[in-house]
Amino acid sequence: MPTAMITHDPAGHRFTLEQDGHLAFVEYRLADQQMIITHTQVPEAVAGQGIAARLNEQALEHARQSGLTVVPVCSYTQSYIRRHPQYQDLVVR
Repeated sequence: MPTAMITHDPAGHRFTLEQDGHLAFVEYRLADQQMIITHTQVPEAVAGQGIAARLNEQALEHARQSGLTVVPVCSYTQSYIRRHPQYQDLVVR
């Protein structure tokens, strides 16, 4: 099965991925050079396929490349960063 592509919608402040007709996304806000990640949503029908991880990885890589720090309000994003220490330097302390 081909890997679905992640799309960044800067105007909508989210990263999206469509899998089997279902839309998954990570939402964020921008403030003072900070990416505030507020929500990760993956429909039940496509859960357990690593989609949330891929979306969060993409959002965090975008923050790094854009010189932004990250405020992980979303509980999934907090957990993802704990499991992937390469992103901990992005987090506002």
